Amino acid sequence: MKTVIVYSSMTGTTEFMADEIAAALSEAGHAVDIKEATNTSPQEIADYDLILIGASTWDDGDLWDEMIDFYEELPDVDLSGKKGAVFGAGDSFYEHFAGAVDTMEEALKQQGCELLLDGLKVDVVPDDEIKAACKTFAQQLDRRCREMGLIRQ
Repeated sequence: MKTVIVYSSMTGTTEFMADEIAAALSEAGHAVDIKEATNTSPQEIADYDLILIGASTWDDGDLWDEMIDFYEELPDVDLSGKKGAVFGAGDSFYEHFAGAVDTMEEALKQQGCELLLDGLKVDVVPDDEIKAACKTFAQQLDRRCREMGLIRQ
């Protein structure tokens, strides 16, 4: 399954998550491309079957600056028939923990993308717990894709 991961990362945690999810999906047989949001347009992702967005949260639930242009151009792309999921880091100190994940989930749905899982939200520091959460997230995505017949057993 042709998969793209588009991410922005402030502290490195969301980039770490993107790499971990990509590794687990590649191990499961997905062809995965990883792209930074600042170097990618939403038009580019329309060629993929599975679209994963890694969105860091700034302050009390806002998108990190590096994701804003991508987000603002997303309404120009029809993602009907595409599958997707969102992940990202935030700081649990704030009331709207990892709110950028929610923002990007809504944006994908508005463009017709079917979300396969609830967004994965983690606190800001990469560690073994985040690595395990990313692997589980990727395994759940792979399982859903297989259940839907998007990947042959």
